[in-house]
Amino acid sequence: MIAFCHLLNDNSGSPTVLRQAILALNARGEEAVLFVGSEGRGCLETAAVPIHRYWYRRSRFRIVTLFTFLISQWMLYRALSRSRLPEDAIIYVNTLLPFGAMIWGRRNGRAVLCHIHEVSISPSPLKRFLVSVAAWAGSRAIYVSEDNLSRLPIPGLQSTVVANPVAPEIARAAAATPYSPRRSGYFEVLMLASPRDFKGVPEYIELARRLEARTDIAFTLVLNGNAQEVARYLPASQRPKNTKVHARTDTPGDFYATADLLLNLSRPDQWIETFGLTLIEGMAFGLPVIAPPVGGPTEIVTENQEGYLCDGRDQDRLANIVEGLADNPDVANRLSQAARLRAAEYTLESFATGLAAQLAVLRTTERAT
Repeated sequence: MIAFCHLLNDNSGSPTVLRQAILALNARGEEAVLFVGSEGRGCLETAAVPIHRYWYRRSRFRIVTLFTFLISQWMLYRALSRSRLPEDAIIYVNTLLPFGAMIWGRRNGRAVLCHIHEVSISPSPLKRFLVSVAAWAGSRAIYVSEDNLSRLPIPGLQSTVVANPVAPEIARAAAATPYSPRRSGYFEVLMLASPRDFKGVPEYIELARRLEARTDIAFTLVLNGNAQEVARYLPASQRPKNTKVHARTDTPGDFYATADLLLNLSRPDQWIETFGLTLIEGMAFGLPVIAPPVGGPTEIVTENQEGYLCDGRDQDRLANIVEGLADNPDVANRLSQAARLRAAEYTLESFATGLAAQLAVLRTTERAT
């Protein structure tokens, strides 16, 4: 059995990848159960395994969220203690945040597999604490990219890289959607992000304002929050006229299917993307992309091949790229073809094979000891 442990259930990258891991391993006959925080209802609702919720709440105030996070890990520890997991159960910890599961696994003689997605953890004392717990309690670690591994190594922990997949439902929709510039009537520039400044939302809004005179270019921003959170973070009065803003979606493919270009503008000095799940999803639809010039995206995107690597704060270059693609459909089509081919490498089958191999090694090691 595998006991998957996660903190926040929303539609962001790490729970989306966890859902794919659960489905992939279920298809291979793995019995599983999911422990997830009570805050949020997202993609893990459809993971098709029994779900145990432990208490967790987020706040607008970081200090309050930190306090509730610490309490939540005590609640996770208690939930695992009451669960009566079999002796050979593997504790699968998704991100470093569910440290309560790591501690429980170590104290109760269970193998602990850490699936590490993050690099930019703050405050720094929390980051050091989480790394130290993983080093003490972890049995093995999976990283989402080579860059992720190099930036956040766990001392003494055997580690490997298993790249994230494009979800099968996204891949099927993408295969049925040919790319055609201006299919929506405009050259549509899409970005999906959390409602946080470090994800590059201010840069995206600035770019839209800069190109307001181009009535043939439209901007679509999808923020991972409910309508109230989105309105509070980006009031209607602060939105350019050429920009449509949407709350979180369960069907991102609907947005990929009409867009012409996909952006990820995370600030390299504040938030290093360890992979870039929306990038490969958009590329599966044939979307050229603009990605940060650091982190995991540099392993996915080659400059002037599937798109471009550009710091979102370089507004002059960013605007030139967008206008250049809007005015040159032949270039957009060339990038689109390369993007689709690159995304085809990130399959659920290869992801499942990588996970299964790590579980096999872990079980062999545990039996030997």
